Amino acid sequence: MNVKRTFGTILTILGIIGLIYTGVSIIQHDGNFTTLTVVGIIAILFFFTGISLIRNTKDEAA
Repeated sequence: MNVKRTFGTILTILGIIGLIYTGVSIIQHDGNFTTLTVVGIIAILFFFTGISLIRNTKDEAA
């Protein structure tokens, strides 16, 4: 497993955690709207960046 694919996995997991946090906070009416918006946007960016890193990285045997 190479570094790009590992970093993509980490970004994807962080994005999922951020999206879950944002969703739970919206349902429970916790936090400020601006804070939840920023966390949600950053989580979406992390998620889709991680997915694209995983998909576009080729597996090459060394």
